[in-house]
Amino acid sequence: MSVTVRPATAADAEAVAVVWYLGWQDGHLGHVPDELTALRTEESFGTRAAARVADTTVAVADGEIAGFVMVVGDEVEQVYVARDHRGSGVAGTLLAEAERQVRANGHDEAWLAAVTGNARARRFYERSGWTDAGAFDYAASIDGGTFPVPSHRYVKRVQNA
Repeated sequence: MSVTVRPATAADAEAVAVVWYLGWQDGHLGHVPDELTALRTEESFGTRAAARVADTTVAVADGEIAGFVMVVGDEVEQVYVARDHRGSGVAGTLLAEAERQVRANGHDEAWLAAVTGNARARRFYERSGWTDAGAFDYAASIDGGTFPVPSHRYVKRVQNA
């Protein structure tokens, strides 16, 4: 399987929303407060994906969106892979691209938040050379503000020594 990465376009927003919604459920249900789960409707992911096209890079495999990352400054804000493409190397390709973008944004270190209970994601980040810098409450964006989510901050140096 050949995987390519490219900047997302408005035409990708619907596919990104599906990957994001399903992936968010897999990694977050039972690990975040119920109040946040109630806000993260399928429709909300469609709205958010459309609004975040400029921050999004997609991975395309076999002609379909296999996953995506969103990078803002030094933060790798979202990393999601479609269920059918998990375990295929897409996540590693996306994370490497996110690290490249953080470096291109002029930062020496990248960071991301992983929900405390999302053990699968946390293991993946650690295998990928990221370091758990400790627990904190991530300020997840919601309409009209933010919502605190128990998470772990992961960091990785992205500049060459």
